[in-house]
Amino acid sequence: MRSTFMGLETARRGMFTQQSALHTTGHNISNANTPGYSRQRINFTQTTPYPSVGMNRPQLPGQMGTGVEAGTVQRIRESFLDVQFRTENTKMGYYGAMSESLTKMEEIMNEPSENGLHSTLEKFWNALQDLSSHTENTGARDVVAATGQMVADTLNYYHNSLTRVQEDIGSQIGVKVDEINAIVGQIDHLNKQIAEVEPHGYLPNDLYDERDVLVDQLSKMVNVKVTNVIPNNYGNAKSIAEGLYNIEIVQQDGKSFAQPLNLISVTKASGIMGTNKLELEDENGAVSELKVGDASITDFDRLSGELSGLIKSFGYKTESGKKGSYPEMLDKLNKMAAAFANEFNHIHSKGFALGASEPSGKDFFVFDQGNPAQSMKVNQDLLDDSSLIAAGKESGASGDNQNAQLLADLRKKSFSDYGFYKQAGNTLPEGLNGSLDTYYSGIIGRMGVDSQSAKKDLRNSSILADSVEQNRQSVSAVSLDEEMTNMIKFQHAYNASARNITVVDEMLDKIINGMGVVGR
Repeated sequence: MRSTFMGLETARRGMFTQQSALHTTGHNISNANTPGYSRQRINFTQTTPYPSVGMNRPQLPGQMGTGVEAGTVQRIRESFLDVQFRTENTKMGYYGAMSESLTKMEEIMNEPSENGLHSTLEKFWNALQDLSSHTENTGARDVVAATGQMVADTLNYYHNSLTRVQEDIGSQIGVKVDEINAIVGQIDHLNKQIAEVEPHGYLPNDLYDERDVLVDQLSKMVNVKVTNVIPNNYGNAKSIAEGLYNIEIVQQDGKSFAQPLNLISVTKASGIMGTNKLELEDENGAVSELKVGDASITDFDRLSGELSGLIKSFGYKTESGKKGSYPEMLDKLNKMAAAFANEFNHIHSKGFALGASEPSGKDFFVFDQGNPAQSMKVNQDLLDDSSLIAAGKESGASGDNQNAQLLADLRKKSFSDYGFYKQAGNTLPEGLNGSLDTYYSGIIGRMGVDSQSAKKDLRNSSILADSVEQNRQSVSAVSLDEEMTNMIKFQHAYNASARNITVVDEMLDKIINGMGVVGR
């Protein structure tokens, strides 16, 4: 026979459970605007029915329900959407870094504009044409010297500005590495806190949320793979416990490197193994190696994320030399400047200055062969006395303009036809093709295409990341309308359970105080 007081316990359980649901609803409402918060719910579970199976069970027509209890407080989260978001977030970080660095490069090169190198060279070629028409004109000679210095100054500005931005990107890389290591340390700390709670049968939902926010931040900087690990000896952890995060840097396609780059190591056998610090090795102004603990890689083309974008802008070592947006642009400018200045000097030195009886032998440009774009300037002697500019080919007579014309024609002359590099011991720098004008136009065109491509990819990845985030929010975010509806639902259920207690109390009162009083 069941207990007379059984109905009281059933209603009491209903009140306590609905009260727990109301507390959870209040927690959701309070955190409606908390970044990274995932809404939570009470998983209602029926309690064990009466009577239980056994030889001494009372002979009732069937099992009677004994009420409800709050099984678990679970956060609502879709792990597949987390993986999707972090994948797009990695791409967004990479293209964002690339787009920003290439935009800065475009601002420095400033093409097309009146102040760019193309416009400055145009003025220089026009000045040489004027000189070929008026070789005896001092003004025309002064203009050639002055515009030549403008060309040198523009190249100097390009080199110095690009170098300065490259150094700034190098500083950003250092800051980003420190930020990554700091986030890894915070995630490891949360792992340890979670490992102290889950074995006791609880679900630390707020710690889960905090950890996922940090992983989202980390995924923008490097491409990471997150693996949930439940250690073998993990106490009374619930089946829906999320466990500990093992975090690994992976390739663009999501595959592990030959030497796994584990930022946080967790195993089933031993649990938390510890963290590994991320470090970058620098060699002659270029990143040569990425190390995570004892593992390392040198193939930076397989990396992704914001850190990868910064490295590919700053410069990195490969088997064939140095690669990267800024080192490659500086290398192209140096090769172009060296070829142009050497050939110009080669032609100029063979010409005759005004009134001279023998070839000039003077260089028009002076520069350091190791770094021509940064060091180039017009020979000071020519700036002081423009009559020393060698406009004549056969003599220093005012009517001889052949050498000036040869200098002006250098604009369209192919690099492969440069006389300086046809001499023994002089080798044309690799990669130079076409004329000076076409080669420089190609540099600017390629830079523009790369910049536009990075911006387009950034827009696309941002749209995809926003789309996935909206889907994620539709699952995990707090809807105040829904929570208000739940609050009313749980309130009525609580009130009904309380009313049920009142009814049972009245029944018991009748049994206790109203029975057995016949004859009163």
